[in-house]
Amino acid sequence: MSDARVMTEDGFLIPLQDEDGAGFWEGALQGELRIQACGNCERFRHPPRPMCPHCRSTEATWRDVTGEGTIWSFVVPHPPLLEGYAAVAPYNVIVVAIDEDPTIRLVGNLVASEDGAINEIDPESIRIGEPVRVVFPRIDEGVALPRWTRK
Repeated sequence: MSDARVMTEDGFLIPLQDEDGAGFWEGALQGELRIQACGNCERFRHPPRPMCPHCRSTEATWRDVTGEGTIWSFVVPHPPLLEGYAAVAPYNVIVVAIDEDPTIRLVGNLVASEDGAINEIDPESIRIGEPVRVVFPRIDEGVALPRWTRK
């Protein structure tokens, strides 16, 4: 990211983008879920990092995955929260196990549509094991975040 801003104008956090995760964020901007994989043993690894935790290789590639998975866990944050989040609380935060490798889990929000608000889904309706697919709304200039919709 070229500027040092850490929040959107609405008060939401902008994810830190570093060299190790560049492929993930570039894919997100293109509407593609990319997961880092070892260039040696070919196992997925997330979050992205410079060395494989399985074989210790420093070789890495990026693989497009389907963007489908299941809800592995979820929480409903309540105040005290940062101002931007407090304004939309309560909202959900889900953990999704991706279909290609359920040990790879991504955090996001369950929304009704790509442009949906993070508080539009009734948290009481969320079920562990529920199938979801990724969407990538732009939250700021040059930043798309993975969020999830029901399949």
